[in-house]
Amino acid sequence: MIFVIVFVVCLVLGVPIFVVLGVPSLIELLNSPIPLASLAHSLFDGVDKFPLLAIPNFVLAGAIMSRAGITRDIIDVMRSVVGEAYGGLAIVTILSCMFFAAISGSGPGTVAAIGTLLIPAMKDDGYPKDFAAAVASSGGTLGILLPPSNPMIVYGVLASVSIGDLFLAGLLPGILMGALLIGATWFLSRRNGYRGESRPFKAKEFASNLYKAKFSLATPFIVLGGIYGGVFTPVEASVIAVVYALLVGMVIKRTIRLADVWETLSEATTICGGLILIMGTAIFFGEFLTLNLIPQKIAASLLTVTSDPIIMLLIICAILIVLGTFMETLSTVIILTPILLPLIKQLGIDPIHFGILLVVTSEIGFLTPPLGVNLFVACGISGLSIEAVSRRVIPFIATIIVGLLILLFFPQISLFLPSLN
Repeated sequence: MIFVIVFVVCLVLGVPIFVVLGVPSLIELLNSPIPLASLAHSLFDGVDKFPLLAIPNFVLAGAIMSRAGITRDIIDVMRSVVGEAYGGLAIVTILSCMFFAAISGSGPGTVAAIGTLLIPAMKDDGYPKDFAAAVASSGGTLGILLPPSNPMIVYGVLASVSIGDLFLAGLLPGILMGALLIGATWFLSRRNGYRGESRPFKAKEFASNLYKAKFSLATPFIVLGGIYGGVFTPVEASVIAVVYALLVGMVIKRTIRLADVWETLSEATTICGGLILIMGTAIFFGEFLTLNLIPQKIAASLLTVTSDPIIMLLIICAILIVLGTFMETLSTVIILTPILLPLIKQLGIDPIHFGILLVVTSEIGFLTPPLGVNLFVACGISGLSIEAVSRRVIPFIATIIVGLLILLFFPQISLFLPSLN
């Protein structure tokens, strides 16, 4: 009981997530006969996970590629593809976010890389600034669904699920979600008359941009192709991504200097340093959940409501959407995976399918205040208030929820590619 009370109080106070996970567990440990040394063992075991090495490398690779001008190459190619469609530049934003997502593994990172260039461009092209910010923040959510995805790596470690299979499982849902967001962007643009500049498709221009961007566009194919082809593991792929990004930036394009490399290292360290503390305390937290049979008690309580897997997933997804408005994505994954996974397995739901649903609900959290990280990044770029962008992003949230329901009712979309592996 003390464990639960302290945990809830820490959450309400808004203390750092490693404190939320560690303090209740430590209090429980002090009131038990278990030696205190087990805390040190858990903290070490929490970070002594080989797959976690992929996260800082993918973050670093994304930061290098952003500074190397690879983002600009992606945008030029996508812009030559779309042509005269309604919302053309807005659709380019979604497509560019999809492609950059296959490099960075980060939602806010994708918004920052693509939005910095395209939010001002959309404004200059006649789009309302709040609509431009909403499109960029929504497209950025694909950063954690399309592989490589940092939350998927963390979920794979905690759930003991193959990260390669999770990456495969995220591919079709990511394409589906991107297509739905493009559809919503086109519909809203047509309804409001957002056409922008008239740029008819020209095969020669497309071929020219494609050739210029060949090294940039090859990045996700090298990284993901190597993983799916069995050439290297996700961790090895993350190292390949860093090396290739440096090669393109420093040797081929010559847009990266040593000072830029130092800045990207600092950025990756800042982003990933906190993960070490969180993962260590997460393992510690999970052990005490198991010791106190909390997952089993929660599962028993929910099973009194229904034992139907679909209805249970609907309930869980609704809870996750609400929690996502107050909790950061990795925190949601780290806290809820050990709690919900036993229930998921008990109902016969594939853990890989559940992992995809968990990530998609986290996408919604990126767009909902007060903790909508993508919104804050887009607001910082556009100079708008969070309220203005929040109103504009509602149709895109509804679109993601539609995609979530499709994935929930048709798990084959998530499980088809892993089943071929």
